[in-house]
Amino acid sequence: MNETITNAMIIDGKDTVAVAIEPVEAGSSITWKDKAGQIRQITAVTAVPIYHKVAIQDMAKGEPVVKYGEHIGLAAVPVCAGEHVHIHNVENHREVLY
Repeated sequence: MNETITNAMIIDGKDTVAVAIEPVEAGSSITWKDKAGQIRQITAVTAVPIYHKVAIQDMAKGEPVVKYGEHIGLAAVPVCAGEHVHIHNVENHREVLY
């Protein structure tokens, strides 16, 4: 059996970021299984440290960043698929409860 090796993971089908499960160098492949079990792959635009987030889709400034199915912040700038997602390009947001 020829099994594809993954180096990132997502938890929820709504996620806009994956978590790198090993260090990823810029220009290398980021590979994960989506919630349907399909292998997905993009090219790393920037280096991504182990256990850090990487965008799996383009995000416009102000768009929610979703990890584990939860909004964890807003894109502070436009973020490209394959880019390291961290405090340099994500801003906090607070939901107002009424």
